[in-house]
Amino acid sequence: MKIAVVGLGYVGLSNAVLLAQNHDVTAVDVSAARVDLVNNRKSPIVDAELEDFLAHKSLQLAATTDLAAAARDAELVVIATPTDYDPHTNHFDTSSVENVARAVLAANPAASVVVKSTIPVGFITRLRRNLGSDNVFFSPEFLREGRALNDNLYPSRIIVGDTGLRGRQFADLMLEGAAKKDVAVLLTDPAEAEAIKLFANTYLAMRVAFFNELDSYAMAAGMDARQIIEGTGLDPRIGLHYNNPSFGYGGYCLPKDTKQLLANYGAVPQNLIAAIVDANRTRKDFLAQRIFDRKPRTVGVYRLVMKANSDNFRQSSIQGIMKRIKARGIPVILYEPALAEDQFFGSRVVRDLDAFKAEADLILANRMSPDLADVESKLFTRDLFGAD
Repeated sequence: MKIAVVGLGYVGLSNAVLLAQNHDVTAVDVSAARVDLVNNRKSPIVDAELEDFLAHKSLQLAATTDLAAAARDAELVVIATPTDYDPHTNHFDTSSVENVARAVLAANPAASVVVKSTIPVGFITRLRRNLGSDNVFFSPEFLREGRALNDNLYPSRIIVGDTGLRGRQFADLMLEGAAKKDVAVLLTDPAEAEAIKLFANTYLAMRVAFFNELDSYAMAAGMDARQIIEGTGLDPRIGLHYNNPSFGYGGYCLPKDTKQLLANYGAVPQNLIAAIVDANRTRKDFLAQRIFDRKPRTVGVYRLVMKANSDNFRQSSIQGIMKRIKARGIPVILYEPALAEDQFFGSRVVRDLDAFKAEADLILANRMSPDLADVESKLFTRDLFGAD
């Protein structure tokens, strides 16, 4: 089968590589630099398995900036373009998905178009009506940044928002490329698939917020948060997974997905979803005050990225802490190898780690690193378990 995948972020690239094991895949991106990297079998994002597959596996994969040409030859087009949350409209900005879908069907009206970008509930129904085509459907992704290909190779579930033959065929394509074959497959109606994605991520955000609020209580009361978390998690209904405190939930998905789900509620009564959104702000306010109370002269931020083995710092929680302490007039310096610029929102980037550690008298680290073992007395972190 000839397939086009539009968008070479971690979702698009991991899907392109997965499908290119067995099919002829053309990856499309507006960035010529990303296209060149993929054509030279190099990954434009940090992901160990993506890097390995591109370098060493036999893949039927080419990349281009020409969307129309890729769409004309494709039986299936996968859209994985950004849908950032727009705070002015309180909804995702879905314009890139809409524009790509329109361009694809203009070039090839017979193509099936599957959206992998996260979208609001009701989006596919509206898009089908606007485009005059039922060829468009949604399949949510459940991928971690830095482990995207691994999560496609060993999926927890495959969900497709189409209950007909088209949905089954796409689920079979994803399963064909996976290393794990015993995978739950669920075919749903369009809005139900959209809701599954938003509710799943909001539940994860709720869990992060819960353990962060537990940690805030322990800090305020002078208690050992680790003991409380371990004891709480011994209840098998709660478990010891996904329980490590942080500076707040962040990254590309959880902040925007929780806000979009809240917006989708509209006039539907709710309390919990709004509380999950508010809890993240409260956590950052609390930690920023604790940092301010230490009266540091210069604060160093060690890494902007949310997770280990990632180069993505979009909406990372540590940025929220950083903005709050800068607003109090405290100078902030950064150590972030993933940054090419010499400044980040007015804060100087220090590229020499030893110089960074010497200059900062308090160092913030959302996640611990062996690099910081020699400056433990300067550290401010809530990483209790050494896990994301």
